[in-house]
Amino acid sequence: MDFTLSADQELLRDTARQLLQRECPTTLLRAHIEDPAAADPLWQHLRDFAPLGDAPLTDLCLFLEETGYVAAPGPFFSTTAMFAPLVAGLGHELLPSVLAGEVTGTVAIAGADGVWRANDDRVKTFVAEADRVEQVAVVSSGPVVQMVESPPARRVMTVDFARRLFEVEAPAGTGAALAIDPELLDAMLERVTIALSAEMVGTARRLFDMTLAYAKERVQFDVPIGSFQAIQHKLADMALDLERATSAVSYAAMAIDAKDADRHRAAHVAKAAAGAAAKRAAKDGIQIHGGIGYTWEHDLHLFIRRAYASEHWLGTSDWHHDRLAELLIP
Repeated sequence: MDFTLSADQELLRDTARQLLQRECPTTLLRAHIEDPAAADPLWQHLRDFAPLGDAPLTDLCLFLEETGYVAAPGPFFSTTAMFAPLVAGLGHELLPSVLAGEVTGTVAIAGADGVWRANDDRVKTFVAEADRVEQVAVVSSGPVVQMVESPPARRVMTVDFARRLFEVEAPAGTGAALAIDPELLDAMLERVTIALSAEMVGTARRLFDMTLAYAKERVQFDVPIGSFQAIQHKLADMALDLERATSAVSYAAMAIDAKDADRHRAAHVAKAAAGAAAKRAAKDGIQIHGGIGYTWEHDLHLFIRRAYASEHWLGTSDWHHDRLAELLIP
């Protein structure tokens, strides 16, 4: 399997990196905490990349790794990684508008237990950006999907201020219930799981880069702390987990694009590996930063929040290990 990026993919990655570095500084993340509308100008730039929602997953993951690196707020992930593939699977008339960046959306599927599978619960949990998007796709048993505009939504406070989650109650009898093939729904869930894993890799890389830079500049006993063996071991372990997760996500995305028989296992491996890398980068990153890493003024916590919140969204590493075991041990 060839992991080499094509010239177009390198251009996509570099374009995303330059755009987000310019348009999504940490000052935007802090402003977004008090006013979600602060992220609206960012969406005006990212909407140009909405067609990635119906593009090869490898391309979407390249872009999402860069959004994860800056912990980008706003509706891009929910619209492009979640809503667009579901709308495409339905063959819904909204698809052209979604891919043109004219309509934003999100998906409501998890019930009271928080597991992302079709159910009959009226209240859906962990729905991203429900109050900032124009359409909410509510998935119920069948499975069937209802498109709902601005349903009642209650904000659920989580550790990650940049990704706002809600409980959504779909009004009874709202919109036509559209049947969707269970295999298409499963494929959409696998796609979004890998997409989130790619974003987590970007966040883990940001935490690693910040920690490595700090280890080089922080002086203790007249030498940089990066010269201490204990710090070097932590950085090496962070780098190994990050490399493992990057490879797992790339493989999973390619398996999805190729419709390879291994794609179901690969999706679970990707999320578990990304979760392990993000958690280690957060834990060791804050230890290496010492006291400064615990302060509100330092930007480290903005990415630690994204790392831990994403680990618990769409299934923890342990949950995906259990699903992987079920596939491997009939």
